[in-house]
Amino acid sequence: MKQLFLTVAFFLLAMGTYAQDEKTEELVDGKWNLKGVTGLNLSQTAVSNWSAGGENAMAGTVYLNGSLVRKSGNWLWSNALALEYGLTNTKSLGTQKTGDKIDFTTQLGYSTDNKWYYTVMGDFKSQFYKGYNYPDKEHYISKFFAPAYTNISLGIEYRPNTTYSIYMSPLAGKLTFVEDDYLSSIGAFGVDPGDRFKAEFGAYVKARAEKTIMENVKLISTADFFTAYDSSFGNIDVNWDLLISMKINKVLSASVNTTLKYDDDVKIINDDGTTGGPKVQFKEVIGVGVAYNF
Repeated sequence: MKQLFLTVAFFLLAMGTYAQDEKTEELVDGKWNLKGVTGLNLSQTAVSNWSAGGENAMAGTVYLNGSLVRKSGNWLWSNALALEYGLTNTKSLGTQKTGDKIDFTTQLGYSTDNKWYYTVMGDFKSQFYKGYNYPDKEHYISKFFAPAYTNISLGIEYRPNTTYSIYMSPLAGKLTFVEDDYLSSIGAFGVDPGDRFKAEFGAYVKARAEKTIMENVKLISTADFFTAYDSSFGNIDVNWDLLISMKINKVLSASVNTTLKYDDDVKIINDDGTTGGPKVQFKEVIGVGVAYNF
């Protein structure tokens, strides 16, 4: 767990330094503020009589990451949505899923100084379609709403402008749903075998940054940290997403998308099919395609 504490400390320190340096766009009262990026990345490999070996392959990922914020007097309503779905196809392995994400957050806050907000927050995380531990395509390990995660919390948020925010809650409920007979029966994602629902009460921190770091280069980073008030207190569940979108010209773009996860309740399936303990999960996608910044 030492590595996770260092990860949390590093992220919060980076956000603190970033906050001190950032003096950009202010929220405008009575107006919606929409920001984000959406795009499609494609790649293709074609070989014919290639002596070094290889096979034809095609891959694609569509993504959206944006925020919608409205300030009205002392009230602030903020929404953030991140979607991703990716597939790859090869002759030997067929079609496989490489990315699948649904992540929505909404929050309502009240402030008297336009920086610190007393906030109620809710979010939802899941995926669109079945996932497999490839090359095994017979037994799925996830699907829509299996799992699905919801956090409902009360706390305080520091949001001086539209570029970054840090939300802290000592009163948070984490709900885990496994709405599938098979996955429920094996106790997947931390639920008791046969159950479809698990509730945990604990502390929650959420940080978000969205900034143009140089000309035609946009960075969006969101990180969630949760620890339950039970015997596992101090074991921090982490979900850290980072998207860097680079505009090459009017048509072409490149992107780097990474996700780091750790959930103390999720057991990892090893390459030999056995179930192991929780581990740090990491995914990286680098792509070239088309994108639209808004």
